[in-house]
Amino acid sequence: NFQRTKITSGNPLLVKQSKRMRTGTSSRVICTMATGTLRTFVCSFSIIFLFKLNGFFCQQFSVSFQQPSDCGVDSYFDISSLSCVKCGPNQVRLACECQTGFRVLVSNGASITCQQCPDANQGVTQDGYGCIPCSGSVGENGKCQCPKGSVLVERDGNGNPLNESRCEACNATEPAFSAPDRTGNRCVRCEDSFINSSQACVCGTSNIQVRISDIYIGGKLVRIQTAACLVNFYTHAHISCQSLGNMCVMNMHSFSTINNDACGLYNTVYRATAAQGSSQDVSYWRANLPWLYYGDQLGLASRIIQNEPLPVGFSFKGAQKLQAAVYSVRGEFLRWESVGGGNLQLCPDTLTRQQSAFTFGTAYKQSCVLSVSELLNGYPEPVFYDVFLVIQKPQEDKHLLAVPLLNINQQFNGQFTNEGSNMNNWLLTRRLMLVDTLSGRQNSLSSSPGVIRVASNIKIGFQLVPNTQKGQVYPPLMTVTYSDIPVTDPTTQTVTVSFSLEYTMDQEEARVKTDIALGVLGGVAVVHSLLKTASWKRRIASPLIDLQTIMKFLVFYAGDLANVFFIITVGTGLYWLIFFKAQLFVSVLLPLPAQEERFVVYVGCAFALKTVQFLHKLFVQLSVDIFFIDWERPRGKASKHVEGSGEAKSQASSVSIWRTYFVANEWNEIQTIRKINPTFQVIAVLFFLEVRPTTLYSSVPKHLQFASKPISKILKEPLKEHTIMIFFTVFHERFVEDKIRQFVDLCSISNISVLLLSHRCFGYYIHGRSVHGHADTNMDEMNTNLKREAENLCGQRGLLPNSDTQTFQISITNRLRVKYDRIIEPINRRSGPSRLVDASANPCEQSTKAYHTMNRFLGSVIDHAHREMDYIVKDKLLFERLIGMEFIEPLDKSIFYNDDSHSFADVFFYGNEAVLLIFDTLFFCVVDLGSQNFILAAVLTYLQQLVFRLIRNGMGRRNLASKTLVDKRFLI
Repeated sequence: NFQRTKITSGNPLLVKQSKRMRTGTSSRVICTMATGTLRTFVCSFSIIFLFKLNGFFCQQFSVSFQQPSDCGVDSYFDISSLSCVKCGPNQVRLACECQTGFRVLVSNGASITCQQCPDANQGVTQDGYGCIPCSGSVGENGKCQCPKGSVLVERDGNGNPLNESRCEACNATEPAFSAPDRTGNRCVRCEDSFINSSQACVCGTSNIQVRISDIYIGGKLVRIQTAACLVNFYTHAHISCQSLGNMCVMNMHSFSTINNDACGLYNTVYRATAAQGSSQDVSYWRANLPWLYYGDQLGLASRIIQNEPLPVGFSFKGAQKLQAAVYSVRGEFLRWESVGGGNLQLCPDTLTRQQSAFTFGTAYKQSCVLSVSELLNGYPEPVFYDVFLVIQKPQEDKHLLAVPLLNINQQFNGQFTNEGSNMNNWLLTRRLMLVDTLSGRQNSLSSSPGVIRVASNIKIGFQLVPNTQKGQVYPPLMTVTYSDIPVTDPTTQTVTVSFSLEYTMDQEEARVKTDIALGVLGGVAVVHSLLKTASWKRRIASPLIDLQTIMKFLVFYAGDLANVFFIITVGTGLYWLIFFKAQLFVSVLLPLPAQEERFVVYVGCAFALKTVQFLHKLFVQLSVDIFFIDWERPRGKASKHVEGSGEAKSQASSVSIWRTYFVANEWNEIQTIRKINPTFQVIAVLFFLEVRPTTLYSSVPKHLQFASKPISKILKEPLKEHTIMIFFTVFHERFVEDKIRQFVDLCSISNISVLLLSHRCFGYYIHGRSVHGHADTNMDEMNTNLKREAENLCGQRGLLPNSDTQTFQISITNRLRVKYDRIIEPINRRSGPSRLVDASANPCEQSTKAYHTMNRFLGSVIDHAHREMDYIVKDKLLFERLIGMEFIEPLDKSIFYNDDSHSFADVFFYGNEAVLLIFDTLFFCVVDLGSQNFILAAVLTYLQQLVFRLIRNGMGRRNLASKTLVDKRFLI
């Protein structure tokens, strides 16, 4: 009789303790330490392994790859050591058992000797050690057979062999109610359920016969398999040991020094069989036992995984081949399988993707939601895998490298050891299963499981050796996480599972270099911001350092620091793009999503700071001072009738205002033009990232063809906007249309100059004075003037004689600025507080008077008519252009700097294309990183461009009308 016990450590699936079960099975006596010795071992159990040899810390745990078909006629395939073992004569393969009709002559536990029975009518005894004449027939298995309902008797009551076997019928009626036991060796009482239903050893007509499986997960079977595994001369010892190991795997490799669970009993056997030595020269692989543990010494995991690289290098054209030894739950070796066809992957996928996923360097992840009913139907019992990496050097045989397993659910003395990131606390193991629907079944296999266990997350990770140039990697690591699902309604219940392959490298060096770049560029940004603040102070003619100055410095620094973060992210992306995509032999690998967190943080910081800079730029553009200087003069005098006198007096004829309105409208239109087309930009980016994904941004090297290439956050950011900008800047502006230069030409044709003050004492000047003297003319004269200018029959358009320079940066004196403010003051006062407004004044007359006054004043300044407000023209120094600062302060004379680059566009969107492009790029990236949706990112990017364009148009139009004194009703 066996007491069924509960296996509790780490396995909530194992069934509860049941009542004592009776059995009439007669087993042969095992002459070895069985129950008592086993209990002694269990009680004294305190550590996992007896031998831990430090000399094996650096070994690669590789074995020769052998299949059952490789074993010759005189060898068998040992499922424990996964190798061919030589058999003696008259023995069959796969177990070194005697052939049919042969008995065991000698057995020493490790090998046997077989002898054929001398007579054809003789059968081999049930124990396999003798030959006996059969009273009936000899079966196909070479043993005597009895009819149904009879038992085979080969020995008398004292155990002496009979001269001839005999068949004795079991009395199935009252009072015996006996029937042959499962082995057919003795008559035993029938189960009460049979007798109660039919008063015989058969099921009643209204009952269904149910067979209790021998695969019964409980204390009974665990102890049976443990005892069988301990007995060396037992023929199927290796199968029992494999079965015991499988029970330990179903128990999540968990064990304790107190509970006598499957893993504890396995380790007891491991210690008791130390004299048998190791398999395949691996210290952790005991002969005739499955290899389940690497040991329990702290720090051992890091030495196994990261101590010594694999003896072969990998390239992106090759593949890492994984081979798995497959075992049934009963401990039988089923087959060798090549990993990659979905055998370790529960999620369905195309064959192309499944095969391509195991191409070296291919980042792969597949997640899905599976129905519990599908798992119950597809996995009636668990299958177990020992995974190896195939290592084959040229001109050498194929070897298998054991792949260690990190079971996240493993417990040691009730504590989860593998959940943390500290590798020194990990306990590495071997062998895994995918689905366990067996442990949760109570009483028999026919019952429905109350709980199933599923490998919800399997990950195979390869780590690149630092500074390698030959594609060397450390031994791979498999990580598995199991989930327990209580089965309530299988048709509606689901479970989420995932399978992934990851390729990583130590990113510490890259992180240090990034930190250095951030520190250096951040320091440069501080200096540059200080220079911009000093330049701003000089341009507003204010020597004081006040709160406004500090705020300006912070705004400038926000923009420069945003550029620093952006440069780092783009530089990082370009680095990975160039070195990862172009490599043939593996030297660098992309960061994992978790390692991209710093990259994501940099993108977020860059976006926040760039938003501050963009809003500041927008505010500055909406507050600039601008005036259109009309050079047109009346051609003659016109008669005007004077009321009351009856006389007509002559006065200068008026000049048309429509040219000014026309130039103002053109200025209004170009305020929001961009160097690139934003709509085309968004559509193109969306096309290349969503509609037609390019391999440029995928996390797959260019040498690989993969059905569905995952997009890398790092690779997709650096180039998706900049190709479009290069197209518009290099090609479109030069060969199609340049609206900024067209506006300057329009000013010359219209005889209108533009004075623009972006700061109090700094701004821009567009010299639009016509070389023909008049622009308010008819079509014939206009065409004649243009023809003369094309044929060089007139002067040049430049401000200075014999010069074509029409655009200037101007640094004006404080005296000139005060005069400018005095003229425009009545208009500004009109829009100020009501107490300062002259109620008797006519607003239209004030505007007209101020316009003419300002026009005459600025025209006279340009013509050098004011000695105290004169100016000089010069070129900027190279260093002045580089740092954007003027070294000479305009004290007595204003300074006009030649500006062939048309930098007056800085007050438009056009001149700030870099800021806008970076802002759009970062906006797209932030939305994409947050939503993982390219379409949403593109739509929101387009909408924000539209909103800010409308704001800039509306408020810019209002500012233009108030500063130029042009009625906003004419700005269309």
